[in-house]
Amino acid sequence: MESNPVLLESKSSPINLLNEMQQLRLLGHLCDVTVSVEYQGVRAEFPAHKAVLAATSKFFKEVFLNEKPVDGPRSNVFLNEVQVADFASFLEFVYTARVEVEEDRVQRMLEIAEKLKCLDLSETCFQLKKQMLESVLLELQNFSESQNSEEDSATRPST
Repeated sequence: MESNPVLLESKSSPINLLNEMQQLRLLGHLCDVTVSVEYQGVRAEFPAHKAVLAATSKFFKEVFLNEKPVDGPRSNVFLNEVQVADFASFLEFVYTARVEVEEDRVQRMLEIAEKLKCLDLSETCFQLKKQMLESVLLELQNFSESQNSEEDSATRPST
């Protein structure tokens, strides 16, 4: 008697995996790369995991696949002209699939996503910018309609 195959699939595993990797990163455990960023004299170092960075960023994937083994398993990557807050937000996004930033930083996050070739973050920023633009256009349309109705009522003679 033959048994039919069944699919065992976890809906929580991807989120659990991301959460655990984020905790390991925050505690500095099993990190095998340090990313140094600098912008206008402000510099910071971020320990991370090559596998996570390579899986989420084509830029990092290219760097890690082309690096020569040097003394020890830990490597360093230097990013110039990247703001510390933006890279911290980038890391939070790739480790958690979410990040909260101020509206005026969305464009910078899109730029860092493009620089680091992070398709998920690029798409997320693009969608948010689209929603923000649609919201502004809707507000302008409502304002315009309210102005038109005020003008209409002002030009009508009162009886």
